[in-house]
Amino acid sequence: MRGFAREDGLFDIEGHLTDRKPFDFQVTVGPLRAAGEPVHEMWVRLTIDSDLVVRDAVASTDHAPYLDCRGAPPSLARVVGLRIGGGWNREIKERLGGVQSCTHLMEMLAPMGTTAIQSLVLQLREIALPLKASGRPRQIDTCHAMAADLRVAALRWPEHYTGPRDAAGQPVGTDGAPYAALETAPVEPPERA
Repeated sequence: MRGFAREDGLFDIEGHLTDRKPFDFQVTVGPLRAAGEPVHEMWVRLTIDSDLVVRDAVASTDHAPYLDCRGAPPSLARVVGLRIGGGWNREIKERLGGVQSCTHLMEMLAPMGTTAIQSLVLQLREIALPLKASGRPRQIDTCHAMAADLRVAALRWPEHYTGPRDAAGQPVGTDGAPYAALETAPVEPPERA
């Protein structure tokens, strides 16, 4: 997965999937594929704007186990107009799940959404991101690190922080220590039982 800024202000997010077997392989209805020959080789390109709205979606299937698999790439046009963010994976499954598309093409879109957000991280920091109806930033509670009761929320959105506070009302960690600026020190991995 890779993301690219375009000269026209849009962004291309590209995904590529290749599936090769280290042994000769034959599906029930198809040709024998020699070891190392692709069973699947697929490409997806999403063109998005700075609001993370999909403006175009193009796919190709260069190798597939069945001839009919090659009819699936045009189905990705159904994601045009969707916004990458909360509900992205649900919308993908609703629009492309089952016989509506190819499972592999559909499943590439979830990590492509993550790639899109990471590709636009600098642009996203400079714009006011949408809020929920409650006025709460949409990023809160979207992953473990963005939990409302952890450090990122305490430092970035203290008014929405739900974790412990000291006697003065300042956010603190579960150990009662005040949250400092985001550390740059390496994090020790948890001990294994």
